Amino acid sequence: MCVHIISLFTELMANNKSALKRAEIAERNRLRNKSYKSAVKTLMKKYLTAVDSYAANPSPELQQDVQAKMSEAYSKIDKAVKRGVLHPNTGARKKSRLAKRLAATSV
Repeated sequence: MCVHIISLFTELMANNKSALKRAEIAERNRLRNKSYKSAVKTLMKKYLTAVDSYAANPSPELQQDVQAKMSEAYSKIDKAVKRGVLHPNTGARKKSRLAKRLAATSV
């Protein structure tokens, strides 16, 4: 289905072979970037729910869970920045917000 949609859009836009190829590459990259951004958002949400549960009932097990989820989120953000999906400042801002949320529960 995805290939059919690509060919449908590119037939309308592309006037030559190179324009067709660029349109296909742009669509492929858009889908790849979308999956990275979605994964980053999902991991951030999981981390934030873990922090909230830790804040409500602090325990060593929950603290380890928070650290593990933070590590996963940081890793995915760093990979997205490395691949050019996210701007470096955006990645830094997201990581800073995650750390800030945890620091607020410790105070």
